Amino acid sequence: MIDEIQVRDVALIREASLAPSRGLTVLTGETGAGKTALVSAVKLLIGERADSSTVREGAKGAEVRGRLFPADPEADELVVVRKVSADGRSRATINGAMASVSELARAVGPLVELCGQHEYQALLKPAEHGRILDAWADLDAGVASEYRRALEEARTAGEALEALRAQASASNVQLEEARFILQQIEAVNPQGGEYEELHDWLARAEHAEVLARNSHGAADALSGDGGALDALNAAISLIDEAARADEGLAPFATSLRETCFVVEDVARDMAGYCDSIDFDGESLAAAQERMGALTGLMRSFGPTMEAVFERWDEAAALVGLVNDADDRIARAEAALAQAEEALGSAARAYNEAREEASPRLAAAVNEVLGRLEMGTASVVCTVSPLPRASWSAQGSASVAFAFKPGASMQPRPLARIASGGEISRVMLAVKVALGAKDGTETLIFDEVDAGVGGSTANALAAVLAELAESHQVITITHLAQVAVLADAHYAVTKTGDDAPETLLSPLEGEARVAEVARLLSGTTTETSLAHARELLG
Repeated sequence: MIDEIQVRDVALIREASLAPSRGLTVLTGETGAGKTALVSAVKLLIGERADSSTVREGAKGAEVRGRLFPADPEADELVVVRKVSADGRSRATINGAMASVSELARAVGPLVELCGQHEYQALLKPAEHGRILDAWADLDAGVASEYRRALEEARTAGEALEALRAQASASNVQLEEARFILQQIEAVNPQGGEYEELHDWLARAEHAEVLARNSHGAADALSGDGGALDALNAAISLIDEAARADEGLAPFATSLRETCFVVEDVARDMAGYCDSIDFDGESLAAAQERMGALTGLMRSFGPTMEAVFERWDEAAALVGLVNDADDRIARAEAALAQAEEALGSAARAYNEAREEASPRLAAAVNEVLGRLEMGTASVVCTVSPLPRASWSAQGSASVAFAFKPGASMQPRPLARIASGGEISRVMLAVKVALGAKDGTETLIFDEVDAGVGGSTANALAAVLAELAESHQVITITHLAQVAVLADAHYAVTKTGDDAPETLLSPLEGEARVAEVARLLSGTTTETSLAHARELLG
């Protein structure tokens, strides 16, 4: 829902602010006052392209700022700013962050729909017709969801089969290379973690003499005759004797006794390490030869053992795939056939649900068209199954709305047969039929009342008011019947000097009475004012 729109230097507008209500907001004014300038501002907010003609003449740039609240109660509000310089360059932000025009269209476009004679019409886009029918018939959570799930599973199965076929048709060069890699690595048959263990073992074995000599020497220096332990014990005895005269020396003797425990442990460990060194020449030669074989694999297929194992797995997979390709492909073909069968069933159920719902939706829309006094004009909704190659997430059938201007006339696509006013009123009828199921909360109607008068004006006003119960509706109108039903009423006026400006003013009280009187008769006479007060209640 649009909470506020602030416009500065857009088209004829120097500065204006619109705070539409949740229900029906109307904008009225003299012909040529610039009411559609506000539509131009909204188009900037929803991500349409901008050029220098958007900027008010003489201004350095235009700015539109909008605050919107998505229908989802858990979604945050959106503060959108679009700036256009006089040379046509555009910048946009969403909640303070820079945004591209496409990001603006994705974030804001779905929240607001323009329904004017010359504006973009979702109703004229065939891809939207299926979405409208599904929303009206509540198909999205049922057969439509099942169809899309089955379509995704069939797509995945098809891709898996194609991948297998591509791998199975690997060139002779690839296959021979894989077999060579497999032969070279399997000849060595490396084991996980073997290289690291062998590396550590050789580091010790190749320095066995130094390790034995030094570990034995360290043990002897610590616990042998005249070693560190003898010296520590002698020092402890001397300190103990002195402590009998000065007790303050006793802690030093205690510290040295603790040190003796550490030294004894290290001496014992060194002696044990020395005894464990037992590397014979034959074992050393075998380990060195094995290390050479592993190093050779890393040079050829590495640079690390992890890379060697990856090449091994890849080669084995390719050779194995080619060796039993027929069996794997057969299983993949069976899986695809099963997925396609499930998809076919889901598509039939989806199409049947759409075919059942389409005449009911058309009837609901035509009921509203009847209330709008459009004579024998009607909307036809058709569902046509598509060939399998054309199935997509939008469905396995095309849904199309067509318009019959008269009962005896052939239905034609809306874009080819309907006038601008008819398009707007058909859009209005569709939106009323959708009600709260419509995904767009804010609708802006421009020229929906083109060519309308008399009793039809009363019917149009009633339908707009009904639509405003489920949507936020902003309408540019010249009908008093529509204006008097508004929850918020704005007057659009234009100054008459050399640099005309469009002004937007909220109307209440007697000012609103006067504007409704002008809509009724073109002037504000006592009769028109009295009639306006009567209509406003």
